[in-house]
Amino acid sequence: MNKLVDQISALLADAFQAAGYDPAYGKATVSNRPDLCEYQCNGALAAAKAYHKAPIAIAGEVAAQLNHAAFSQAEAAAPGFINLRLAPEYLCAWLEQMRTDTHLGVPQQEPPRTIVVDYGGANVAKPLHVGHLRPAIIGEAICRMERYVGNEVIGDVHLGDWGLQMGLIVEGVRERQPDLPYFDEQYTGEYPDEAPFTISDLEQIYPAASARSKVDAAFSARAHEATLRLQKGERGYRALFEQIMKVSVADLKKNYESLDVHFTLWKGESDAEPYIGPMIQRMRDEGYAVQSQGALVVEVQTPEDTKDVPPCILLKSDGATLYATTDLATLVQREEDFHPDQVIYVVDKRQALHFEQVFRAAHKTGIVRPETRLQFLGFGTMNGKDGKPFKTRDGGVMRLEALMGEITDTVRQRIEQNQVIPPEKMEQTAHTIAVAALKYGDLSNLATKDYAFDIERFCAFEGNTGPYLLYTIVRIKSIMSKYGGEVDHLPLRPAENPLEKDLQLCLTRFADQLLLAVRDTAPNVLCAYCYELACAANRFYHDVKILQEPDEEKKQGYLALLRLTSRVLETAINLLGFTAPEQM
Repeated sequence: MNKLVDQISALLADAFQAAGYDPAYGKATVSNRPDLCEYQCNGALAAAKAYHKAPIAIAGEVAAQLNHAAFSQAEAAAPGFINLRLAPEYLCAWLEQMRTDTHLGVPQQEPPRTIVVDYGGANVAKPLHVGHLRPAIIGEAICRMERYVGNEVIGDVHLGDWGLQMGLIVEGVRERQPDLPYFDEQYTGEYPDEAPFTISDLEQIYPAASARSKVDAAFSARAHEATLRLQKGERGYRALFEQIMKVSVADLKKNYESLDVHFTLWKGESDAEPYIGPMIQRMRDEGYAVQSQGALVVEVQTPEDTKDVPPCILLKSDGATLYATTDLATLVQREEDFHPDQVIYVVDKRQALHFEQVFRAAHKTGIVRPETRLQFLGFGTMNGKDGKPFKTRDGGVMRLEALMGEITDTVRQRIEQNQVIPPEKMEQTAHTIAVAALKYGDLSNLATKDYAFDIERFCAFEGNTGPYLLYTIVRIKSIMSKYGGEVDHLPLRPAENPLEKDLQLCLTRFADQLLLAVRDTAPNVLCAYCYELACAANRFYHDVKILQEPDEEKKQGYLALLRLTSRVLETAINLLGFTAPEQM
């Protein structure tokens, strides 16, 4: 299904051609002066120079050709605009197509593209904290939006599960339980099915081991040795590593699922390890990897650079790998497994230089194809009201569970005041609204910018908030419930009043705004559209008596319009990663 603006542009192109001008000038845009018109075309201004003619004259000639049933108004305006208003019947017919279209009028990507989204970035044996919030929320929304437009999307959590942190955990476990069979080099039997620790144990072991390694040289040396033995594949250490992963991933899945965040892959840095050796050997053989001050590097500086770009280091002077090594090996794995057209990294914006080096190295060495797009989406910081990174009241890093608890408590207090939610549905309803408040509060900001977390504002049921969108959906559902009849197949009708037409026009922009959000990897664009649509729906609801309308045909038209509005809103918020409750 073609977008409405594209259909209007096609009619404009025909009119320009009929008037003797290049049809390429016939491009429609949504009007920035809705008091004057609904759509506009500025092509006459551009054509004036090419045809050595006054733009108003060109606009007048083209407008005279626009005697199409699509328009109730098509007129030239100084200095050369073409102002358009749609005929209510034409608009209604387009909305009927949108209503029956599988994707609500959103064109599908042809052919579909394969996209890997690297987001989440949690570390094993550590609890999720507020720093993990933005990549999870932003990445999930990007995955959902890309899938909706027809692309094949693989979301990878890319766990931090390798390196010295694992050696510290292994050595920390040994300190607590030295008699475990994992540490017995002579042990040849099967290792236990049950892990010898819980997630709570691991969350104590790692910080204690990390702190001790900074003051205890002998312990630090043992942790480095444990890391080396693990990476070499020693049987007991690998078995213990698998137990650490099993316990950690189970806990991470529970926490991510509470945020309605779901990954296609649960791979980590350790999964890239088998690819590192062959990758480095190939880079050596082909002359890409060179020695520099004892390290093995890939030079990524180009003559066009106006500032220094340091080389991408593959191996340190002691032979140790770095994050860049793992990231490049992960790209090797992804290319083998998925042959992606694009890889999007949702990572802290302070990692921009690192990924610039990795991307350049990947293209230079042929790890990815020249046409493969590697995109770094660096997100800003979630700050407190004081403008500083968000902390607990005592100054510590807040766990994600604690943050969700605070938001849920705030929401619960508000819905308890309304006294419409039965006790048995209170917790689920509060959680649903809290997720919406949190996600919309984050996603409505430009991903690359820092923002201030304000729990009172995010949880408000009025204004530009997630709960306001949910309240709009719940209100529409309430109206339809009171009507009592089937509303899904009621016919739309041409608008007879300005608020009705405004809502119809707003619905037509769903495809435009979603495709813009996908193009710019910007969920905030879709958030802004949701708020615009919710406002238009509430203005219509407040000023038009729907259920009290005596004319049954009009009433059914109003209900059909509201039903389409709720479908678009519910689809859009699902793409953003949250849902609406039945009551609020």
